[in-house]
Amino acid sequence: SSGINAEYGVVGDKVKAILVKTMGDTYLSTFNNVGKKPSSFTDALDIAEEVLSHEFDSAEIAYNSFVNVVSYKPIIKPTPSAANIESNDAIFTYDEVDSEVIRCYQEFSLANIIFHALKEQEASEQSARMNAMENATRNAGEMIDKLQLQYNRTRQAVITRELIEIISGANALD
Repeated sequence: SSGINAEYGVVGDKVKAILVKTMGDTYLSTFNNVGKKPSSFTDALDIAEEVLSHEFDSAEIAYNSFVNVVSYKPIIKPTPSAANIESNDAIFTYDEVDSEVIRCYQEFSLANIIFHALKEQEASEQSARMNAMENATRNAGEMIDKLQLQYNRTRQAVITRELIEIISGANALD
């Protein structure tokens, strides 16, 4: 209704599966093998090149930012457009700048932002995995304690029953 045409690029299989269900096929690109192993700056550069191959007025990156071991915070970060870079006088301080230099700077800046987002996401994911494993270990320990107590009670009942039978048998002989 606002006249904004929004499309998105998807990094990872899980988010793609979720967004396809809710938003359909309105994504520009997908990057499926990112996140299966630790990401590198080359991965971020490949994503940046693909994103910049499409025309857009503005772009934002959404990712989970690591806060601490038990929490992370969703972040939406704007990316610099060529117009923003050209409007900043600091870029012209040291040398003449043509459109190719601005394009390279935009690609490098976008790759840096994407790499930061990938690393923050990896930290958040590892934190969530560590937290889940800690909870599973604690739950398994509690389960072992309960089962050990049940085993000991059952064993004690069997021994008590056998002692009662032996004593009853001895009393019957007297």
